[in-house]
Amino acid sequence: MSVSETKKRVVILISGSGSNMVNLVEHCQQGKAAADVVAVISNQPAAAGLNKAAALGIDTAVLSHREFDTREAYDRELTALVASYQPDLVILAGFMRILTTEFVHAFEGRLLNIHPSLLPKYKGIHTHQRALDAGDTEHGVSVHFVTEELDGGPVILQAKVPIFDGDDADDLQARVHEQEYRIYPLVMRWFCAERLTLNADGVYLDGEKLGPQGYAVE
Repeated sequence: MSVSETKKRVVILISGSGSNMVNLVEHCQQGKAAADVVAVISNQPAAAGLNKAAALGIDTAVLSHREFDTREAYDRELTALVASYQPDLVILAGFMRILTTEFVHAFEGRLLNIHPSLLPKYKGIHTHQRALDAGDTEHGVSVHFVTEELDGGPVILQAKVPIFDGDDADDLQARVHEQEYRIYPLVMRWFCAERLTLNADGVYLDGEKLGPQGYAVE
C-alpha cells in the first residue's frame, strides 16, 4: 500500500442519533474509503449514536460540556481528547456545539462539517423551516471545511433538493437526509485519498480550485 493509499484515521463527533456517523462508519468498514473510524466522541452522555458506534466496534468516549464552566475550558479538553486518537481527519456529524478558535486551529484543514442548507444561505438552526418560510423552491445540504466563522467555512460539495407545494419541515428534512448520506462519504473519500485540500485561498480538489459553492456538476 502506497503512502497515498494508507488508511487515514478518522474521529467523528456527534451529539445525537448519529445517523450520518453510522453511514460514514459503514462506508469505511465496507472498504469504500481509505479510512478507519478510530473513535466516536459525544458531548451528550445519552446520545443514541454512542451505542450504535459501539455496536459497530468503534471506540467511544463522552466529554460532557456540562462539566465545564466555560466553552474555552471544554474545548481545551476536547482538543486533547480528539488529539489522543491521532486523527488525520475530524468529522462533525450532528455535533451541536459552537467550536472555539483553539479547537478549530488545532485541526485546521482536516475538520469537516455538514450543514442542512445551501450555504451561505441559512446558517445556524431551523434551516428547513426557514427555507419554507422564505418561499424557496429548492433547498439542500453543504459539506464544508470548518473555520472560526459559524457555518462559514469554504464549501466543498453541495446537493440540492426540490421544495414541493405542501411540504413541511419534516418532509424537507427527510429529502435532505437522503442527500447527506450520499455526499458526506464522497467528501470523506476525497480527503482520505489526498485529493482534497484547504489552502489559504480556498478549497482544491485534484489541484483545481473550487468555486464558492464547491464542486458542482449539473
